[in-house]
Amino acid sequence: MTTSSTVTGTSSAAADVPADAPAEASAEAELSVIGQPAIGVRHRVLSGMQPSADSLHLGNYLGALVNWVRMQDEYDAIFFIPDLHAITVPQDPAELARRTRVTAAQYIAGGVDVQKCTLFVQSQVPEHAQLAWVLNCITGFGEASRMTQFKDKAQKQGSDFASVGLFTYPILQAADILLYQPHGVPVGEDQRQHVELSRDLATRFNSRFGQTFTVPQPFIQKESAKIYDLQNPTAKMSKSAESAAGLINLLDDPKVTAKRIKSAVTDAETEVRFDREAKPGVSNLLTIFSGITGQTVEQLVAAYQGKMYGHLKTDLADAVVAHLSPIRDRANELLGDPAELDRLLAHGADKARQIAAATLSDVYARVGFLPYGGAAGVR
Repeated sequence: MTTSSTVTGTSSAAADVPADAPAEASAEAELSVIGQPAIGVRHRVLSGMQPSADSLHLGNYLGALVNWVRMQDEYDAIFFIPDLHAITVPQDPAELARRTRVTAAQYIAGGVDVQKCTLFVQSQVPEHAQLAWVLNCITGFGEASRMTQFKDKAQKQGSDFASVGLFTYPILQAADILLYQPHGVPVGEDQRQHVELSRDLATRFNSRFGQTFTVPQPFIQKESAKIYDLQNPTAKMSKSAESAAGLINLLDDPKVTAKRIKSAVTDAETEVRFDREAKPGVSNLLTIFSGITGQTVEQLVAAYQGKMYGHLKTDLADAVVAHLSPIRDRANELLGDPAELDRLLAHGADKARQIAAATLSDVYARVGFLPYGGAAGVR
């Protein structure tokens, strides 16, 4: 659910696909893993990406955002910006606020429609943190210690510098999920352990306090594009890449985008074909081209038979720039009116709280907390 981004869900949401199968995702295919809803009922999807960079990159866009846009017409879609997760590592406050707005602007510019879905900032729905505390209190220390992502990040930061927030990060993720009563959680393979924790906590709470949470099922998504680093095409495109030259950012200047694509690592051969093992660089370019244009990889391979890599790179650069330029322009337009952007996010938070508050109220009653009946505005 959270790597560079948090990806949680109810029935489905966007995630990565295997490197050797760059297929186009469909909401129908994703939701089939838990069956179709009853007539008149819409499955809920919940997903988010951390505001931890100055721009989303093409991996975020093709691997997640494109799928969100597909699903919002058919499903009860909830998208959020997990800023509570972001502060598990040191953040500059002004930068965090700026990046939160930048991320929201890119969601909307990329096609997320606030009239069709719920879009909010995690910290503006306090029930996430409130439920996380209750779940903390039923999570064993050893259980939390076994979360592999904490071990990896703590090793990088040093145990003396890793925060308790980083340690309990998976429990907040569990709260993100259970708060909205999901049936399924679409995740990448590296996040499966966190979904299992959510299942364990839901089952434990239900056993101790009575049926409260739906126990979510993990589904490893296989139907959306996995984009790799342009300079290291065996590594997933990531904001933490060693070189910025490996990234295609949504908000980059078009000249920068074109230059990075034309400088992408390929191989010593000249044949354009898809082979993730033997030709990871060319395969990555074909996957990007397919995701941007909607053409299949097979169609692209046929179109570039007998042509040099330079032709592929030039055409891909033109296609990516043409596709991303309107998104960049719209995002910048939204960022030019931060008050309106904040208003949209506040409206989304109000909608999300209608669901979250109902779940939390039930949880609080079951654990024995007194009902709140004080003066308005006092908690």
